[in-house]
Amino acid sequence: MPADRPTMPPVRLLPDAELARDALSAPLFARAARLARWAGEGTPVGAGGELLADQLRTATGLLGLDGDEDGPAYTAEAWQLALDTGLVEFSEHTTEDGEEAEPASDEPSGTAAAGEELATLTSGSPQDVLDLWLGGLETVLADAAAPDLGDIVDQLSDGGELDLDAIDWNPEEEADFLDGVLGNLYLLTALDSDDDGAGRRPVPLPALAASLIVPDDMDEPTDDVLEEVSDAMMRLDDQFRLLAPTGLIEYQPVDEALIEEVDGEGHIRESVDGVASDVPEEEDVTRYGMVSLTPLGVFAVRTRMLEAGVDAPAVGDLAEKDAAALLAALPHHPRPAARGEAELWLARRDAPTAARELLAAARGDDTDAPLRRLACQQALTLVPSDAEPAFREVLDDPELGGLARVWLAERGASDIPEPGETMVFWLTIDTIAAQLASEGDTEELRELVLGLVGQHSGFFDTAWRVEHPATADVLEAMGRLHPDKKVAKAARKAAFKARSRG
Repeated sequence: MPADRPTMPPVRLLPDAELARDALSAPLFARAARLARWAGEGTPVGAGGELLADQLRTATGLLGLDGDEDGPAYTAEAWQLALDTGLVEFSEHTTEDGEEAEPASDEPSGTAAAGEELATLTSGSPQDVLDLWLGGLETVLADAAAPDLGDIVDQLSDGGELDLDAIDWNPEEEADFLDGVLGNLYLLTALDSDDDGAGRRPVPLPALAASLIVPDDMDEPTDDVLEEVSDAMMRLDDQFRLLAPTGLIEYQPVDEALIEEVDGEGHIRESVDGVASDVPEEEDVTRYGMVSLTPLGVFAVRTRMLEAGVDAPAVGDLAEKDAAALLAALPHHPRPAARGEAELWLARRDAPTAARELLAAARGDDTDAPLRRLACQQALTLVPSDAEPAFREVLDDPELGGLARVWLAERGASDIPEPGETMVFWLTIDTIAAQLASEGDTEELRELVLGLVGQHSGFFDTAWRVEHPATADVLEAMGRLHPDKKVAKAARKAAFKARSRG
């Protein structure tokens, strides 16, 4: 794997069968499938395979959209998706000499019929259905990144040639921007998910737009930057409205009352100041648009990332790996993903075997060892009581004895020998070292330091003698975290002794 290959946090994916059901029920895909069945053995269509006026009205009624102002447009989109995915196949009329016929503009130019891919929806595997859905999604993503059709029509109606610069559209930049937006949504979903892997909160559109536009080192966005954020929000509003029927996202559009014509362009008139690091007031935030990836959307974005060379792991990827690989990865996973990964790993092993493998992998005096043991301890909380013999086997191990005693005590085991002072202090240093490596100087760690020093008046007199590679670093951190200057000085002095002894 290349050293510079980007890596995303792991996500929990639904089973393929559930994802395939979601794909089949997505409004745009479901409409396309229904129109393909309606096309049957042949439906007269226009030169590009589009539905003629009469057929469009019939199809719109078939989909139950005839009472919707945008019904014909939705029907045309679904028909185009059916053509793009092979659910419908189109053949042009030809003359006797094989040349394409040139009918009048209001006459059929070809015939569309149900395509071979239609059978995939009923007889294909879940992965076949997902592949078909992904292919259709790519065409919709391309449409979402396309320029405004009205601008193109205006140029051509004026007799001019199509000038992409004049309509402020760069195909690559637009596609990259949309990919970046979906990537940020994916990252937020991975970092902010519950134990079921579902995103807990939708993302406000101003915050999402700002995440791609406002520089990280900009404390207060300038007026120009805020204007750019506002423009991006309106562009995303249009794109998300187009993408929502695919099942990729759930989207609550921007409140129409916030959109006004300003200088001939659509802008949100109310201020979006502060969206770089925050969102508008709670009662107003939903009016600015809210978006989240669906489980199907997480699957789709991950698939596209993998194809682009991004390392995008899924929970369960480590289930067949050894304990060392599991413990090396877990500290860098979001908490729900770490728990899910450990559960799937444990499910493939009997409890005593799993416990022995985890304990063995947790040993070591390298820099990563404390964090590895913390991950081991967290994973072992999921191991049932029948693994008790594996923990009793390491009670005398200087690196694992304390961890084993904690597990046994939590299970209410009897006859647990009291640990010696050396083991207690070693486990204390190891625990603080792991927390420093995991989260740094947190308020939780500060409280732990206060408690330790408060309970043991001679803590530093003993702690500097602990044979642990991180002893000096831990004592320095304790001096940094403790608010009492006298105690902090004692901690720094103990750290100096530990380094001198080392």
